[in-house]
Amino acid sequence: MAGNCCEPPAHAVDNPDVERVALIREAFRLEWFTVAWMTVEAVVAITSGIVAHSIILTALGFDSLIELASAGVVIWRLSVELKHGRAFSEAAEHTASRIAGGLLFALAAYVIVAAGWGLWHREGQAFSWPGVIVTLLAIPVMYLLAKRKLAVARRVESRALRADAVEAITCGWLSLAVAFGLLAQLAIGAWWVDSVTSLAILWFLIKEGREAWAGEACCD
Repeated sequence: MAGNCCEPPAHAVDNPDVERVALIREAFRLEWFTVAWMTVEAVVAITSGIVAHSIILTALGFDSLIELASAGVVIWRLSVELKHGRAFSEAAEHTASRIAGGLLFALAAYVIVAAGWGLWHREGQAFSWPGVIVTLLAIPVMYLLAKRKLAVARRVESRALRADAVEAITCGWLSLAVAFGLLAQLAIGAWWVDSVTSLAILWFLIKEGREAWAGEACCD
């Protein structure tokens, strides 16, 4: 009997609700980290993009603002569950998923318009050291952040959180495209790289936006 005095009750270990609350709290930490990172990234990317006349660098900053909005939506959805329980979170999940899908569509529309404008006016970008630094940092950060968000979204079955993870994936791809475009512009003057590379992620944005908007079961 004495040997078991410090062991937690079996129900505390096996209770699925305890595990879910722990996952929800982890999701909170991921979202608040997202808010902090995206605030910095938005300021640097938009400022550098305007100075360098870079479509995709500005798009990265716009994506950061969308991710801030998405993180806010997910934080609200998670708060509902922590305060009122899982049953009350179902309606919040549906609303959050719809909003997240709409934000992905908004980002896709911006990429199309910005890329089309650049190709029509044959506008490239100037080299930007701040742009290179923020994009190179964003690639590994977004990879790790998206990977963990997807894992948590799968376990709590949240399409809204998955859509938010897709935002992080998009940010990572855009960061890679920005870095490639800046270096290509610097090396060979390839003005069109900026616009073309940004179009490469459209299918992914539209696919995930449609699934989030429709509220399809999460998560494969």
